[in-house]
Amino acid sequence: MSHRFGPLNSGAYEFFGLDQATIRLALEYGITARLTVGAGRSSLEKKYDGFLKYKLLQQSAPRKTPVTVTWLSGAAITTLKWPNPEQQNLFSSRLSYTHQLLIARRFNRRLSLQLFPTLVHRNLVKTRQDENNVYALGAGGRFMLTKRTSFNLEYFYLLPGETAKNFRNGLSFGFDIDTGGHVFQLIFTNSQGMVEKFFVPRNDGSWADGDIFFGFNISRVFQLKEKKSW
Repeated sequence: MSHRFGPLNSGAYEFFGLDQATIRLALEYGITARLTVGAGRSSLEKKYDGFLKYKLLQQSAPRKTPVTVTWLSGAAITTLKWPNPEQQNLFSSRLSYTHQLLIARRFNRRLSLQLFPTLVHRNLVKTRQDENNVYALGAGGRFMLTKRTSFNLEYFYLLPGETAKNFRNGLSFGFDIDTGGHVFQLIFTNSQGMVEKFFVPRNDGSWADGDIFFGFNISRVFQLKEKKSW
């Protein structure tokens, strides 16, 4: 379960964003040690999303495989009513797609880093100048503060193009707290959306202007059978 409030600069009338909340509920299932599927639903644009994630390489020692490489492909559909019902609208116009190559390395018991080249494709854009394909380079990291807490950072750099001219790069940081049964993530970000279509090509929040969204994630892992390595 994920939750994002409104921007802190919305002022006291909106209780500094707490009156403007969006949520996302999701379920992920590991079919094998390599293959994971997931699906979710966000209140923002009443959007449903799903993904497939396949682990191509697993980091191993000593230096046989220096990184873990995973491929992710996802799709999302907006179910908001069209503003003009009389206009002819195609079902495909509601769809967007995401593809990522996740390249991660754990350097030691405290530090892990990841690069993730990203492509977001939108079937429908607002104007002819908008790009259907948006490319970005993401980077993230985790530093373990204790055995059960960590500091996390994520950044998306939009590659030069029309989208990069009109929107901002996404920057988020937060803290993970592992209680043994649940993981609580406290997050500060300049994007309220929780699906790639929002926080990669449509992010207009500015940290300098106070467009900071506080939120949290709560995750729970259920082990249905004995875990096997590969």
